[in-house]
Amino acid sequence: MTDIRVLVVEDEPLLAEAHSAYTERVPGFVVVGVAHTARAAMAALRAGGGGDVDLVLLDFRLPDLHGLDVCRALRAAGSSVDVLAVTSARDLAVVRTAVSLGVTHYLLKPFTFAAFRDKLERYADYRAQALADGEVAAQHEVDQMFATLRGTAGHSLPKGLDAHTLDRVRAALADGTRGAGLSATEVSALTGISRVTARRYLEYLVNVDRAARSPRYGTPGRPEVEYRPR
Repeated sequence: MTDIRVLVVEDEPLLAEAHSAYTERVPGFVVVGVAHTARAAMAALRAGGGGDVDLVLLDFRLPDLHGLDVCRALRAAGSSVDVLAVTSARDLAVVRTAVSLGVTHYLLKPFTFAAFRDKLERYADYRAQALADGEVAAQHEVDQMFATLRGTAGHSLPKGLDAHTLDRVRAALADGTRGAGLSATEVSALTGISRVTARRYLEYLVNVDRAARSPRYGTPGRPEVEYRPR
């Protein structure tokens, strides 16, 4: 699958820069534009019919138009681009309206990179399922898609694995590689779990196509296995 193309819409230049940098740190995502106003965002989405953008990171408190009005305009124009709200708006009426307008995630400011990455990774998982060919075979497949998007899919982990530890392993893999793979021993040192446990989680990530394994050469004896995030 090609990279998910992201438009960052944020009126504060420093925050826009930070959100762009965060996005680029998540494998599988690429920033294709930055807008500081609703008008600039709509213009960017109209360019090429909006087909150059898959996901909008949308601040709701823009200087010229509220983010909800941007969502309304997008839907009225027939746009199906996905929206991740990145906002400090805590009003429940705003949250309800965002859901009704098809906002996929709602991330409150301020937030950590780990929280931001979690939203993007869940969105990527959902998108991979939604764009698959064919049709769903049964209700549980639809339920799984919604569970992935909403972050409630932890019950589907194999016996003996838990979502919290899995998140720690994924975070270590994403933050610790910097272009190079990590071994189970290195993941163990970063997370505080045993090497055997780390390897179980890493192999699970390989099996669900969230990580890749390869041999690491250059050391005496058998090559060590290293893992990289997908």
